[in-house]
Amino acid sequence: MAVAGITKEVIEIPEGVQANVQDRTVTVKGPKGEQSRTFPVSRIILAKEGNAITLTAELPRRKDSALLGTFRGHIQNMLVGVSNGFVYKMKIVYSHFPVKAAAKEGYFQIDNFLGEKHPRIAQIMGDTKVTVKGDEVILEGSNKEHVGQSAANIEQATRIKGYDLRVFQDGIYIVSKGGVAE
Repeated sequence: MAVAGITKEVIEIPEGVQANVQDRTVTVKGPKGEQSRTFPVSRIILAKEGNAITLTAELPRRKDSALLGTFRGHIQNMLVGVSNGFVYKMKIVYSHFPVKAAAKEGYFQIDNFLGEKHPRIAQIMGDTKVTVKGDEVILEGSNKEHVGQSAANIEQATRIKGYDLRVFQDGIYIVSKGGVAE
């Protein structure tokens, strides 16, 4: 059942960030970088009005109202990312063999995990910057989805199979996530 009326979401653009809406593509630029994303749903109208981005659904269905919230969340993450950035922190934990980790161009390499001779590799997504300081791994970037997926890839690369998980608790684990970069 359609609800008569118009549902509208307004997203304020923060100071120091430039935004552009062309067709269904939103592009934002800020001090931490530039992001662009296409929203393919034609029932939701995207527009830039003054210093705000508006999302409008005419005669919205329940699904359209849910999509408005999703689109608003994606655009807000883009605005926060290009103005402040996102930081995920991970901790390297080992008790049996000392683990050596290094960030390479486009991937993260874990050596000597559980005494294995072959290194484990995790893909780094997008423009995510990874630094290793002792037993701490810090991931920074302007795209929250890329930073989060990179952290998940690193955590999954150190998954233990075939051992008792109560004894072998080695791995690289997410300690804090989604925090805004300083």
